[in-house]
Amino acid sequence: MTAKGYWIGRISVHDDAAYAEYVAAANPVYSAHGGTPIVRGGQCEGVEGSSRPRNVVIEFPSYQAALDCYNSPEYTAARAIRQRAAEGEIVLVEGYEGPQPSA
Repeated sequence: MTAKGYWIGRISVHDDAAYAEYVAAANPVYSAHGGTPIVRGGQCEGVEGSSRPRNVVIEFPSYQAALDCYNSPEYTAARAIRQRAAEGEIVLVEGYEGPQPSA
């Protein structure tokens, strides 16, 4: 079984209108690569270390799909919009498919 891939984004938006343009441009790209947002904004609290007010997690069928989406020409164009509208960090990670600890 192939482990899923995830984008984890921590974002501070400083231009809401431009960020809305980014979301509109990025959503079809995520979908084209099998991506599904599982966390998008919502309530959060930084309990250790630094935090940002907006957090996003997008699940992909595999790490390679997550990487391909990020490096696609379509997302590169969307990313340029986001970089004008916000600052933050995005990390791509491979999910864990191994045994779970017993209760």
